[in-house]
Amino acid sequence: MIKRFIERPVLSTVISIIIVILGFLGYNALPVSLYPEIAPPTIQVQANYPGANAETVLNSVVTPLEEQINGVEGMTYISSTASDNGSAQIQVFFELGTDPDIAAVNVQNRVAQASSLLPQEVTQAGVTTQKEQTSRLLIFTLYSPNGKYDGTFIENYARIQFDSPTAAYQRGGYGIIFRQQCLRHAHLDEARCDGLLQPDTQRCDCCTKRTKLCSSPRDHRRK
Repeated sequence: MIKRFIERPVLSTVISIIIVILGFLGYNALPVSLYPEIAPPTIQVQANYPGANAETVLNSVVTPLEEQINGVEGMTYISSTASDNGSAQIQVFFELGTDPDIAAVNVQNRVAQASSLLPQEVTQAGVTTQKEQTSRLLIFTLYSPNGKYDGTFIENYARIQFDSPTAAYQRGGYGIIFRQQCLRHAHLDEARCDGLLQPDTQRCDCCTKRTKLCSSPRDHRRK
């Protein structure tokens, strides 16, 4: 059979052209739902612990969530990130062929079981669970050429003009706005504040040092 195609190059060329034409016809007629799955279904869990550093977020938020989520049906592995700005992200990867909706419900149930183990500030802010794709579709940059607008204005403009319409569009997914933010941490003298702690309000009126720190790009990653 192979020798026949080698000896008849015209026949081989005609068959190749027919295969290419059938491929184009199939590409236009084949529904998207019948495309083979390449990327594994992924569920993302997001939480925020205001004022906490990466190590505190890792021990207080990420670890309890991972312990509950670990072993969910169809899961392959977990990847988590804790940042110095108090945010935590957990990505749960599932086997190919797993229904993303069912996987999201199973992960949400596990997250609900871990709610009692999380700090009160985290539960008040809310822990979100959503489906996502691991690959980014588009990355673009917004800036002010003449310096007329600051970073806050540009960020708000991006959220109004791009982030909100993308989230409202069906199957549009969501966008992430990357911007370096500054945090303010208050360092307390435990020895002086020991007698000033009020049991009723759990507030301390003593502050010996106040610094302004920018969020560090270093993350604590666990896989």
